[in-house]
Amino acid sequence: MKLLYAAAFAALAGAPLAASAQSTADEKADTTAASTAPITVSGSAAIASDYRFRGVSQSDQEMAVQGGITVAHESGLYVGTWASNLAGWGTFGGANMELDLIGGYKAKLADNATLDVGLTWYLYPGGADKTDFAEPYVKLSGIAGPATLTAGAAYAPKQQAIGRWYRTGADAAAGVYTDPGAKDDNLYLWGDGALSLAGTPLTAKAHVGHSWGQDGLGPNATAVAPTGAYWDWSLGADATYKNLTFNLSYVDTDISDRAASYLRPSFSKGQDGTGNIAGSTVVVSLTAAF
Repeated sequence: MKLLYAAAFAALAGAPLAASAQSTADEKADTTAASTAPITVSGSAAIASDYRFRGVSQSDQEMAVQGGITVAHESGLYVGTWASNLAGWGTFGGANMELDLIGGYKAKLADNATLDVGLTWYLYPGGADKTDFAEPYVKLSGIAGPATLTAGAAYAPKQQAIGRWYRTGADAAAGVYTDPGAKDDNLYLWGDGALSLAGTPLTAKAHVGHSWGQDGLGPNATAVAPTGAYWDWSLGADATYKNLTFNLSYVDTDISDRAASYLRPSFSKGQDGTGNIAGSTVVVSLTAAF
């Protein structure tokens, strides 16, 4: 099966070389505006109907308020931070907020191609120990006329934060560790595409990603790939007016209802045994760039 996954990703990456309503490291770092100054500061603030990370809701299918800021140097070096409110995942060990610290380097390979390498440190302020984790990433972006295509990879090396500490979702809800101290890693491959529609303020967007490695819930019921290997995808569009962007996206995964039942005890919407935070949904968001 891994050969099938690799072939699908290669097909995406083979085009002239990123998620819509769901957040990925590349989105969070891509807030740098063009400028002749040696150092630029840019950012954004957003409100969304759901916070989807790699297809899975991090806000228990509730609204999210998000924001980020990036400081970039003309050399290509940049640092930034991005944050969102959370719900569920066992409240991330008491945290109701995700705070990402991001650093990296962008190199222009050609007039229409850019290589970006960096690291995202996922923090959960106020949460329990062993919840934070680090994930390096690399992505290659290219522009061909009105189209922008991106292929990327993010690899989180073995860490306790993404190990399988709970055998079942019920164990996670009860706070009963079945394998405390377990470590695991995770690899995420993705491809994004954006197509500006000439003469309109609209940009069509598409995303597909595949995650494998970790298979289970880590300490405090956190996880990057909570049910093991799975696909996520989204289709949507941006409508831009000045510095405002309205996005409407359909987001889904191939995580079955049966597999998603592992997650339910850790979420308020799943306490009655129903609901699927990895199921299909439509996400609406409004972002202001500055």
